[in-house]
Amino acid sequence: MSLTSPSAPPWDVHRLPRADGRVFLVTGGNAGIGYFTAEQLSATGATVVLGSRDPARAEAAVASIRSRVPGAAVRAVRLDLADLSSLTAVVESLEVSALDAVVHNAGVALDDPPRRETRDGHELMFGTNHLGHFALTGRLLPLLSAAPAARVVTVGSFAAKSERLDLDDLPSRREYRAGRTYGRSKLAQMYFGLELDRRLRGRGSPVRSVVVHPGGALDSLTPPRPPVHERGLGARLVAAPAALFVQGKHAGAWPAVRAVLDPAVRGGQLWGPRLFGLRGAPRQEAVWSHLADTAVAARLWDASCDLTGTDPGS
Repeated sequence: MSLTSPSAPPWDVHRLPRADGRVFLVTGGNAGIGYFTAEQLSATGATVVLGSRDPARAEAAVASIRSRVPGAAVRAVRLDLADLSSLTAVVESLEVSALDAVVHNAGVALDDPPRRETRDGHELMFGTNHLGHFALTGRLLPLLSAAPAARVVTVGSFAAKSERLDLDDLPSRREYRAGRTYGRSKLAQMYFGLELDRRLRGRGSPVRSVVVHPGGALDSLTPPRPPVHERGLGARLVAAPAALFVQGKHAGAWPAVRAVLDPAVRGGQLWGPRLFGLRGAPRQEAVWSHLADTAVAARLWDASCDLTGTDPGS
């Protein structure tokens, strides 16, 4: 059951409202859920900027969007969340006076050891997925605050639902397992998104922060977008039974797109797929019980400030 107001008009993922004149940044917009988020937002008339650490892949994504969305105002900027010192230049490269939304989508997911680190010496997944977005938000806030009703949309993961943070071992030095470390990095992002909204409201900022997750989103159920994404017949046939329970990455983008565009979405909310949190149209969910722990969120915030030298809530 949705937690949204019964009087709200039904949301149609295939008939999005216009957003002409607005500017959106999608981190990791060159592939996966980030690509489809950018493609769908481009169809609203907004200017969409893809943040990517790989210029060639970013340009392929831009070309793909332009081929599918006539007249799309889409471009790319180089963004490496694993290098905190580069983020100020990223903000300058946007060349805008205001930013209406940023979708924190980019992420690193490692399947196997060994443990790796960012340029700044942080564990790679925690450093990229959480600390990179944490620091980027601090640098973007002047542009977000210049927009009338900007949003920070943080893309978490259903994998975070079963994880808990070890606040005494955020870099995963004592215990490193790739799957668990990834889940915890996404959980940290989700804590951040909710805590950010509390701090923004506390200082009277018009910027709102929303947390979303894509549910179960598989490459094999994702429509082709060559050369950005291609899938063979074999992969489609093998994945067909899974479509009863999960979905493709085009549908995994729906909660983030709604969080950017729908005026009924409020700061501090959690949005995900309608059916068991795994597939279907986007809806508001109750905030997971462990995500509601504001003491953990505050401790994570303080640690993130120390690790990045940035305080997005100051």
